[in-house]
Amino acid sequence: MWPLLLYTAVVIALAASMIILSHLLGERHKEPATGEPYESGIVPTGSAHIRFSAHFYIVAMFFVIFDLEAVFIFAWTISVKDVGWAGYIGVLVFIGILVAVLIYEWRNGALDFGPSGNKILAAYKKLNNKN
Repeated sequence: MWPLLLYTAVVIALAASMIILSHLLGERHKEPATGEPYESGIVPTGSAHIRFSAHFYIVAMFFVIFDLEAVFIFAWTISVKDVGWAGYIGVLVFIGILVAVLIYEWRNGALDFGPSGNKILAAYKKLNNKN
């Protein structure tokens, strides 16, 4: 128990000494841009509130989906001997569904990141007309 207490005391002392030394030895200046976010010596221009394109969110969702797919496949590879052929067929079905979804997204134009995004707009209008 005493090694844990010693370690805790050393960590607290080290953290306190770093804070005190940075306060004593640090620079003290106050320029107009000091209080601005992301100062870096550059005076900000414009607003920090910008609108991201919908493509950004689509790519983020694709990343999450396919990243999660990789996690499931890695988990399967760890237990491949335990799950046998049933697990192999299961992972093939899983990958097949993901490939089908990827082809569906590609055919609908969700992966079209051209400057105009006409395929995405056409797919959106087509979807809204069905409802």
